Amino acid sequence: MAATAETNGMTAYGVSAKVPASACPLADEPAEIASNINYHAKYSPHFSPFKFEPEQAYYATAESVRDRLIQQWNETYFHYHKTDPKQIYYLSMEYLQGRALTNAIGNLDIQDAYGDALNKLGHDLEEIVEQEKDAALGNGGLGRLASCFLDSMATLNLPAWGYGLRYRYGLFKQLITKDGQEEIAEDWLEKFSPWEIVRHDVVFPVRFFGHVEVTPNGSRKWVGGEVLQALAYDVPIPGYKTKNTNSLRLWEAKASSQDFNLFQFNDGQYESAGQLHSRAEQICAVLYPGDATESGKLLRLKQQFFLCSASLQDIIFRFKERKGGEGSRQWVDFPTKVAVQLNDTHPTLAIPELMRLLMDDEGLGWDEAWDITTRTIAYTNHTVLPEALEKWSQAVMRKLLPRHMEIIEEIDKRFMEMVHTQRKDLENKLSTLRILDNNPQKPVVRMANLCVVSGHTVNGVAQLHSDILKSELFADYVSIWPSKFQNKTNGITPRRWLRFCSPELSGIITKWLKTDQWVKNLDLLVGLRQFADNVDLQDEWASAKMANKQRLAQYILRVTGISIDPNSLFDIQVKRIHEYKRQLMNILGVIYRYKKLKEMSPEERKKTISRTVMIGGKAFATYTNAKRIVKLVTDVGNVVNSDPEVNDYLKVIFVPNYNVSVAEILIPGSELSQHISTAGMEASGTSNMKFALNGCLIIGTLDGANVEIREEIGEQNFFLFGATADEVPRLRKDRENGLFKPDPCFEEAKQFIRSGALGSYDYNPLLDSLEGNSGYGRGDYFLVGHDFPSYMEAQARVDDAYKDRRGWLRMSILSTAGSGKFSSDRTIAQYAKEIWNVEGCCVP
Repeated sequence: MAATAETNGMTAYGVSAKVPASACPLADEPAEIASNINYHAKYSPHFSPFKFEPEQAYYATAESVRDRLIQQWNETYFHYHKTDPKQIYYLSMEYLQGRALTNAIGNLDIQDAYGDALNKLGHDLEEIVEQEKDAALGNGGLGRLASCFLDSMATLNLPAWGYGLRYRYGLFKQLITKDGQEEIAEDWLEKFSPWEIVRHDVVFPVRFFGHVEVTPNGSRKWVGGEVLQALAYDVPIPGYKTKNTNSLRLWEAKASSQDFNLFQFNDGQYESAGQLHSRAEQICAVLYPGDATESGKLLRLKQQFFLCSASLQDIIFRFKERKGGEGSRQWVDFPTKVAVQLNDTHPTLAIPELMRLLMDDEGLGWDEAWDITTRTIAYTNHTVLPEALEKWSQAVMRKLLPRHMEIIEEIDKRFMEMVHTQRKDLENKLSTLRILDNNPQKPVVRMANLCVVSGHTVNGVAQLHSDILKSELFADYVSIWPSKFQNKTNGITPRRWLRFCSPELSGIITKWLKTDQWVKNLDLLVGLRQFADNVDLQDEWASAKMANKQRLAQYILRVTGISIDPNSLFDIQVKRIHEYKRQLMNILGVIYRYKKLKEMSPEERKKTISRTVMIGGKAFATYTNAKRIVKLVTDVGNVVNSDPEVNDYLKVIFVPNYNVSVAEILIPGSELSQHISTAGMEASGTSNMKFALNGCLIIGTLDGANVEIREEIGEQNFFLFGATADEVPRLRKDRENGLFKPDPCFEEAKQFIRSGALGSYDYNPLLDSLEGNSGYGRGDYFLVGHDFPSYMEAQARVDDAYKDRRGWLRMSILSTAGSGKFSSDRTIAQYAKEIWNVEGCCVP
């Protein structure tokens, strides 16, 4: 007899017949949770009814968890509405959320119950978690920081909203082929995301182009052009072991049915009939669309304004609706109820847009609108790289946003008047301090200057970075507004980056500290210091690290087909591919190591430390040298990994499509991680914190948060090398003057690439960036050649340290023990107190 669903103990709906399908949205017990999952499989179907395979089980499980989140969400909404606290609105072009299922059941403290429930349904939690695709809403550290911050805001019971865009295709999914990196569209929304709730009642109009009309009473109005609709999708952000569940509100761009030209369509003009719908789709299609063309630049500016306008209209609507309608609240109260934080310069247009809404829509005068705007908005700077400090063409701005250009011109004019009257000593610097750069060849709007002039607070993201901002980039502004500038060293959430991604190590930490309170108070990790020499802790620590290394080795085999040895030293560098992050130095070091191994006798090789070097990260699609670096890593890997004399002692892996979920496997399994940017160029870095927290030792420069990590964990537990930030300008000058003498090891590594040993690919354009003394794309701007000998010497110290197993374990424990400062809970508590003036609002 053929097996049917019923004979297999399954119903016609594909789920277990032994488990009733009944709604239990707030269930705690595994049996009831299983019933609720079953209920969703049957009554919230997204698939044909005969399947309950892992994919179907994932969606039903997510919807079951979402039931609990919605209950907490609603309670949080009502509590904030009733108590009316000051709220934080965090504007960011990107969020790198990672998978939501593990995080949600972890923060709700129901992972064991869900594991048992899925077992009753014939599934395994780990397998179900793997079905979820990472939300493709971000790219690198900026987006992941925003997501860590949201987690901490909810955990600290702060009333907060994140605002972003709902990118359908993300940045890109990275494929590694024989030609290097290939980009294809992300498919996270190919089916749907069970975590988002569309709010059909939250829709705002967003205008582009048009012109400014002056009314008879002298007020100004932006009219005409094209108007799109911003539709809200909300994603719940649960705090850890608290009822507070905040929102990440993502905007989708839509055109209305009235904008569809039926006459044109029936006349066969299909494309022009839906032109506005097509333009609306472009806005949220891709994160950071290529901006080499004029249309690309226009689209990026559209994206930024779309985020700012929709978010501010929403914020103002909520301000007016609370406390029983419009009449009961004064506009002067706005900054006492609203804090807006700009995550980098991408949301800068929030400044002129808030001014426009207050003046043109609400009827306020300039002085009152400016007072409100400057007391509401604060700005986080994330970079000192000139190309990342956004500058927009005045012509493009005037065409797309004519009213905003008028407002920016007025802010610029008033700033210059203030300098003329109050700071005559700065008049000769006005051309660089003012917002508008009126260079006739290329007139632009300097977004960072607009943020500094208009925001009440400007902060950097690590002590070194903030010091550079104050002493160099924004030094003259500091002399005008000394109290405006602060430091807020970045942090990471200990929930996702230790508690959930490394359960074995977390269990050991809890056991030795005799408490799990460290998950919410990371400073408690310092208690591990007293046990760093304890042999029992070291043995437990080693077994947890080995379990993580084996998990990582299985992952690498699955995605690359390459087998790696968990007993080798796992050496990892994962981050955006960029010349200042110096993945090139890493791979040149690997080449030199390979050459030395080849020169050794078999007996000599046996005395060396076996290493597996893993490099991962995305190169921006139009960043040619970054893509050459990816290709170089893969070519070196092909040579080394297929060399039988050496491949027991060295393997080189390019880890494809690096994202949050990949990081959650790589970071716990790492033993050495490389944070080797040119000093003074990495604002902070946050992956360095994740690695250190997981007991991974760092080889790095004195850059970004490396400085503070080294201070906290002890300089003897950090492999330091390279020039310092204050030496870099002089070294560049020396190079220009022909005073640089390259190290023979460095020349040897480059020569190996030039020899053709890696194949026929032409690496000369990449290597040329390291040659010569000056000129565009030459002169080794990032000092790879200068720092290389120091880097190789530090790598030799790593090998020596790894030979001493107990010594290495001690250093690893001390790394975790010193990581308490780098919790995003600490960072966010400082923002709340020192920038936002917002207090916790705990849901009872």
